[in-house]
Amino acid sequence: MRRTLLSLLAGAAALAVMAPPFAQADDSLKIGAAIGLTGSLAFADVPAQKGMQLAIDEINAAGGIGGKTKIVLQLKDSRSDPSQTSIAAQELIDDGVSVLVTPCDADPSIGAGQTAQQAGVAAFSTCASSPNLPLAVGDHMFGNFPADNVQATVSAKYAVDSGYKTAYILISPDTAYTQLPLYFKEVFEKLGGKVIAEDNYTMGQQDFSAQVTKIKSLNPAPDVIMTAAYEPDFPAFIKQLRSAGVKTPVIGSDGIDSPTTFALGEVAEGVLFSTAGFAAPGSPLDEFNKKYKAKYGSDPDTIYTAIGYDLIKVLEAAVLKAGSTDRNAIWEAVRNLENVQGATSVITYKGTAGMPIRQVALIRIKSGDRELVRQEAPDPSLIPTPKL
Repeated sequence: MRRTLLSLLAGAAALAVMAPPFAQADDSLKIGAAIGLTGSLAFADVPAQKGMQLAIDEINAAGGIGGKTKIVLQLKDSRSDPSQTSIAAQELIDDGVSVLVTPCDADPSIGAGQTAQQAGVAAFSTCASSPNLPLAVGDHMFGNFPADNVQATVSAKYAVDSGYKTAYILISPDTAYTQLPLYFKEVFEKLGGKVIAEDNYTMGQQDFSAQVTKIKSLNPAPDVIMTAAYEPDFPAFIKQLRSAGVKTPVIGSDGIDSPTTFALGEVAEGVLFSTAGFAAPGSPLDEFNKKYKAKYGSDPDTIYTAIGYDLIKVLEAAVLKAGSTDRNAIWEAVRNLENVQGATSVITYKGTAGMPIRQVALIRIKSGDRELVRQEAPDPSLIPTPKL
């Protein structure tokens, strides 16, 4: 059974960091990744792994971190399952990794992160964005993506700026990420908007007729629909919504940044979503995309490739700051990192609870491509506190 974020938060306080003495066996940084190479999270974790490998190959070709410390990546397929993720995490920690990478979802990352917390190993999710993730695990757990409450703040501010006064939100209780619209609601209403209706759905649900019927019956119709559903749920929802003749603008989140969404054609036209960056000409993300194409022979089709690259650049900066590949030294260095240049954004961990400070990009799907709407860091006074 999938463990919920709330139930795991209850037990997190009992965890104590018991870091054993640790010395790297050779002059290398050993990273263990217990991620979803298969299963429901593969759509994000596989691209992230490819981005990680690009950064590793680039650094190692230059002699390693600081010209001397090579990076070794050890992969284990968590099959996108929370229990299997925890097992794989323990195996990697037992193998002596200095850093653990967990899947792009809070639920499997919490159990694995708690294992890392007990061992004194810094853990990073590839792209889980729940602001509660570090709170559920402890001070050794870090995010690698703009947090849900930060993304939702940017989306809600855009909605109000666009003149939208009413909204419908669609959420799922099955995972923390799909409840991101609750943050949107808080900011939207704080800025004068009103959520006039909301519905739940079950992850993996393919029949959204009940939700679509409700939306269609609302009178007056909402100005905007907001959801954090991702595949396979979002494609099913948007197709049924548009087939029913509902033309209401839709705002999504980074989970729909996938080839599946962009392959929907006219159905997805105009959908807006929040994500970690935009490849403006000459930007670091544009340069990353060129390097990715040179290595893999095709353009990246999701932001998660660049996010994987960012994660390795953060670890490179941490090792340089620490002057060591010792587990504890890396953890302490990450907590004090500022202004690390990644492919998507400048990244800071200093002064945070584990979720990085970075910009959010709002992207509109236009003719099967990405159009930048805005890119910004939100006003901190608008960002909601994490929801348990």
